Amino acid sequence: QVQLVESGGGSVQAGGSLRLSCVGSGFTYRRHCMGWFRQAPGKEREGVGFSDMFRRTSYSDSVKGRFTISQDDSKGTLYLQMDDLKLEDTAMYYCAAVIVGVGTRCPWDLAFWGRGTQVTVSS
Repeated sequence: QVQLVESGGGSVQAGGSLRLSCVGSGFTYRRHCMGWFRQAPGKEREGVGFSDMFRRTSYSDSVKGRFTISQDDSKGTLYLQMDDLKLEDTAMYYCAAVIVGVGTRCPWDLAFWGRGTQVTVSS
């Protein structure tokens, strides 16, 4: 059974930093993508940063240059380093993992999801 458990959320002032962690278990597929998504109250869930099956990373324009994804395979952990946090980064952050079938696209509509960790940025 696949499980993803996020941690590291909290409250921080604008301009501060947080590092989120996502520990995965029951997921041994080599061809997989992982990513971070977030959802603010009243808004749709949006992608924040992604790591594809070749470990290439990409980010949404809203966080590019401020957020960094990394992975530690020995610990089965995905990280999201968030620097220079802004008020609009306030949201519930979710970790996701998905198996890549044919091709190289990450089919996020088939992803496994964690329960999320709350990030609150204040002025």
